[in-house]
Amino acid sequence: MRNETAQNTSNRDGRGAARVHRAWSVAAVAALAIIAAGAFGTLPGLLVTPLHQEFGWSHGAISTAVWVNMALNGLGAPFAAALMDRFGMRRVVTVALMAVAAGAGLTTVMTAAWQLTLYWGVLVGLGTGSMALAFAATVANRWFERRRGLVTGLLSAASVAGQFALLPVLSWIIDNGQWRAGTVTVALAALAVAPLIWLLLRDHPADLGQRAYGAAAWRPAPAPRPGAVRHALRVLREASRTGTFWLLAGTFAICGASTNGVMWTHFVPAAHDHGMPPTAAASLLTLIGLFNIVGTAFSGWLTDRFDPRKLLAAYYGMRGITLVLLPLLMGPEVQASLVVFVIVFGLLDVATVPPTIGLSAIRGRFGTEDSAIVFGWTLAAHQVGAGLMALGGGAARDALGSYTAMWIAAGTVCLLATAMALLIPRPVPATPAPAPIGEAA
Repeated sequence: MRNETAQNTSNRDGRGAARVHRAWSVAAVAALAIIAAGAFGTLPGLLVTPLHQEFGWSHGAISTAVWVNMALNGLGAPFAAALMDRFGMRRVVTVALMAVAAGAGLTTVMTAAWQLTLYWGVLVGLGTGSMALAFAATVANRWFERRRGLVTGLLSAASVAGQFALLPVLSWIIDNGQWRAGTVTVALAALAVAPLIWLLLRDHPADLGQRAYGAAAWRPAPAPRPGAVRHALRVLREASRTGTFWLLAGTFAICGASTNGVMWTHFVPAAHDHGMPPTAAASLLTLIGLFNIVGTAFSGWLTDRFDPRKLLAAYYGMRGITLVLLPLLMGPEVQASLVVFVIVFGLLDVATVPPTIGLSAIRGRFGTEDSAIVFGWTLAAHQVGAGLMALGGGAARDALGSYTAMWIAAGTVCLLATAMALLIPRPVPATPAPAPIGEAA
């Protein structure tokens, strides 16, 4: 009876023929949470100099907190995806927003570097990781049968928009006032989004008696899956037996190292070393963010149509070349050549996400639910790589007095990622209904 009712109340063809499909409004609400989480991404780059000046902490000590933040952001993602299978997306995302607001608020009263690591590194890292791209993959897998590549591209772009939407405002606040006002601003943004998520986000189309967008038939919502932590670890164990997983994890670790690890943490202080005002450097990051949105959405469209392995190879190769050239373009003023770098890097920056999500089905071994957890583990590698490069970049700046070696190292490993992407086996669509991991097929 429930199936009949569900089918009668769903859209006629699952594509929004009668009206706009609810999947798009769910994706829009999810984008709000992702934007709120993304606002914390670029803030550490604005805090390095103020924290160094106020507390006398070294670049390495501050980068340690950033490394913990990025590492836990990634390591928490697969467990968050598994918790969403157990408790639902709405509960997990609401709690995550409260955690990041608490962590940001507590940094305003810290007096020691270890407190920065605890508040920003642990609380904000775990909270933002729960609303990262693994969450985007879960939304796309549950609510969309068609246009998944486009949706993951748009949700990835939302993450970028969050990173840069408040960046000019935060830069102005920190440059003209104090850094504490900047952290309070992002904390309030997270608190404002939390009630909207609780009221509007839904876990599965079946909860509303609908089929997924583009689906041929209605499917019931899966039963809550107990043992979320054990399941996430089982998925890792199974995925790690495939060469595809290690190639994906390796390339995505390099992706994190060459974006979050260098650009969002060290670009502003590196530009300051060359005499560029922080507001000008932050404006360049904002411009990168604008082109991120265009590049990521377009990459999602391309992923629906072309071999994602070749797309990844092209993205990494071009990104590596731009990073190697960046030290030659830095100066006290914004030149045309630096603007060209910003545009090209912006188009390539997050473009790697849609094809990586598309390849995370691991040659048909996992269904759509488990593929989100597989992507969560590749995202963990991304954030660990980002954290290590952020830590290494700060240490290199302390030891060498400049960031030049960091830019060259980041560009060089991108060329390695180009070769690794071409070694990934040709993707095979995931099976529609696999047996749970650990059980007989």
